[in-house]
Amino acid sequence: MPAYHSSLMVPDTRLVGNMALLPLKTQFKGPARGDGIESDIIDEAIYYFKANVFFKNYEIKNEADRTLIYVTLYISECLKRLQKCSSRSQGEKEMYTLGITNFPIPGEPGFPLNAMYVKPANKQEDETMRAYLQQIRQETGLRLCDRVFDPQTDKPSKISTFLNRISFFFFPVVGVLCQEAVHEQKSVSSWTVNDSVSILHLQDGGVGLERGGGRDLLLCC
Repeated sequence: MPAYHSSLMVPDTRLVGNMALLPLKTQFKGPARGDGIESDIIDEAIYYFKANVFFKNYEIKNEADRTLIYVTLYISECLKRLQKCSSRSQGEKEMYTLGITNFPIPGEPGFPLNAMYVKPANKQEDETMRAYLQQIRQETGLRLCDRVFDPQTDKPSKISTFLNRISFFFFPVVGVLCQEAVHEQKSVSSWTVNDSVSILHLQDGGVGLERGGGRDLLLCC
């Protein structure tokens, strides 16, 4: 079975860098309000998340796939943060902070997939991309709180289901760029998936996968 790709790319889709600037169902301010649309890229990323995290390789077919990859990456980061939250209100505060905190965009140091993304061509495009990604981050965090926290108990009842899968989402180019750093880092903690696979929490806050004594870099580093 192939990996799932975005179905939202249409001929007149606006681009920012080489990402699709797709409309969002959101009340957060930004360049991509999509009032009246039935589904958006965040819906796709959440819906396909459980399936796509099992694929070792992912072929980018269009610019909307790059947006899908970014949202999937951000979902992984959100779930790591939500794992530490004991209530929805705490989770929402954590997601709000994560969503607006200064974050790198394509072309800047710290952006994990610079080999796959084009940096903004000018200041205006830089501002648009940053505003769009912040809009995505804020809306994604809010929707994950809806899915993760049980409305009756206010506890993160569904997070284990997500976390059991987030550590298998690979992109070979990331491994090529950062493989050496992963091998050199010591793991802060680890947990076993099965007899041959362990997931490592690395010193820099990233996540690695150890299989048969060798380490691979995960997208969420």
